[in-house]
Amino acid sequence: MLRVILASWFLGVLSLTAAELKVAVLHPLLADLARQIGGERVEVIDLIGPNGDPHHFEPKPEDLKKAEGATLYLVAGMGLESYLPKLKEVLGGKATILEVGATLPALEGACEHEGHDHDHETDPHWWHSIDLFRRATQVVSDAFEVASPQNASQFKQNKDAYRAQLDELEKWTRREIAKIPKSQRHLATAHAAFNYFCKDFGFEAHPVQGLNREQMPDSKQLAELIAELKEKKVAAIFPEKESNPKILQTLTTDTGIRLADPLIADGTGVTSYEAMVRQNVTAIVQGLTL
Repeated sequence: MLRVILASWFLGVLSLTAAELKVAVLHPLLADLARQIGGERVEVIDLIGPNGDPHHFEPKPEDLKKAEGATLYLVAGMGLESYLPKLKEVLGGKATILEVGATLPALEGACEHEGHDHDHETDPHWWHSIDLFRRATQVVSDAFEVASPQNASQFKQNKDAYRAQLDELEKWTRREIAKIPKSQRHLATAHAAFNYFCKDFGFEAHPVQGLNREQMPDSKQLAELIAELKEKKVAAIFPEKESNPKILQTLTTDTGIRLADPLIADGTGVTSYEAMVRQNVTAIVQGLTL
């Protein structure tokens, strides 16, 4: 009898603590978002890892093996993941791929790919808008509720709690940004990853490279950028932890503008979305108020 009671208790504990939904993510910040909303009810398989580069990552067979059994894949969307058609083909109907940014308002960025016959392309770096990341919590929560309806109330509770955290993060960010005089709100960065941040917080963006790190300026574009940085009296140029092109050293030499602390563009190397925002904002405020 005791054995039966213990077995029943053990099974009850498992049902309360074991994850009931397996989700694979292909962006480091989406891994944090999925854990915030899913809590213990969702097993999150982070295929890209904390130090992966979402611009260049493509899932290999061994990665997909880790995600075996996942019924939902979260990707950033807005054209960031060029491998999606291939992934959809591999997965067939075994899992749903959710492009989290697909329904969010997008910005356009300059397109410098050779052979393109259009002037602009979608800027996929939507996560640098705290407001859009907050909206993404609803997108992910809705998807989790569809995939695991029995946990809908828990997902909603987690989502509301996390949105409250993001509200506080946005208030903190605005207080910090207020320390920078409006005339000094010029953000010169390694590549065009911070347009959403600039739009939300009143900065003018001055990227050295394009929307990805392969879009390098030619000599004419570089000369124009140097002239622009001097004219605007830009105080600092911000490298990125993921990429520090030698071109930034050339810029600082040619303009006399100092190199500030690096920013995190794609969420790599940090433990959470909030940690990335706080680190970037602190670096920006220090770099533009010294």
